[in-house]
Amino acid sequence: MDKVFKALADSSRRQLLDELFKKNGQTLNELCEHLEMTRQSVTKHLLLLEEANLIVVEWHGRHKLHYLNAAPIGDIYDRWIGKYERHRVEALLELKNKLEEKT
Repeated sequence: MDKVFKALADSSRRQLLDELFKKNGQTLNELCEHLEMTRQSVTKHLLLLEEANLIVVEWHGRHKLHYLNAAPIGDIYDRWIGKYERHRVEALLELKNKLEEKT
């Protein structure tokens, strides 16, 4: 999970993930169109995203396509966000039930 947090810490990598969310299965050239950095820098960012399992690469002939893998983000949600949200929802339901009892 540390690799995921490290990968998400950089705004350029988050932008790459956003671009893959908009249109999954893009080549390096397509992804470079959305960023103001060198092709080599984009490649380095993509490698970090791949190491964190946030993207998956598939070869189609000579074309290397990058696909978003949202599973690690889902794991973060389950472990770090969902459990806190669950308590808030439970508190709201409890409040609603108490208010209904009074009416």
